[in-house]
Amino acid sequence: MSGLVNPDFVPAPTVILAAASEQYKEGVLLSDLRISLKRSAVGFVLGAMLGVFFGLLTARLRPVGYMLHPILNVLRPIPAIALAPLAIVWFGIGEPSKYFLITYTVFLAVWLNTDHGASHVATTYIRASRSLGAGTWREFFEVVVPAAAPHIVSGLRLGAALAFLSLVAAELTGASSGIGYRIQESRQFLRTDRMFVGLVQLGLLGGLLDFCFLQISRRVVHWEQA
Repeated sequence: MSGLVNPDFVPAPTVILAAASEQYKEGVLLSDLRISLKRSAVGFVLGAMLGVFFGLLTARLRPVGYMLHPILNVLRPIPAIALAPLAIVWFGIGEPSKYFLITYTVFLAVWLNTDHGASHVATTYIRASRSLGAGTWREFFEVVVPAAAPHIVSGLRLGAALAFLSLVAAELTGASSGIGYRIQESRQFLRTDRMFVGLVQLGLLGGLLDFCFLQISRRVVHWEQA
């Protein structure tokens, strides 16, 4: 309204809303949302399961930790966008390449938090469980996993946010649908209003998912609040 900002670069909220309505009438708003949610969900579930599994392994089994820690620590700084061309070569331009990029990003975030949490279980907990006669498996499931649970949940929250981040990287290359693709397509036609529609969608989805994780974690990992 002040005229200090060029509306071609930063459109007004009413213009963004009109662009969203336009996309809805064209049928691409909900279809892109559905496709992107599916890609994020599949990649997140795969990455989370692998991250928790390998995080517990590297934290509690020293030979596995010695073998995998150097490899995973080298992979962590490599962003998903840098692996996009390689993913297309390996898996083609279909869905598997997108699942791979999202899974890769989520896996590293969840693994790091799980590994840290399971590696720093208080020795008093371990000694107490052993003095009470707990076996290896019981100690693992009733002491190590609950003690590491707050870190695991933090890793899952971070992984959920990174799933949307890597989703855009995956859809910017070799995609014909999805929120990231629609942002890229809008850039080619200089439709900043439609670009902001995609950004708002990603922000709202990420915020809603993080809120859900926070509420669930407070109930599931209730001992963290004590």
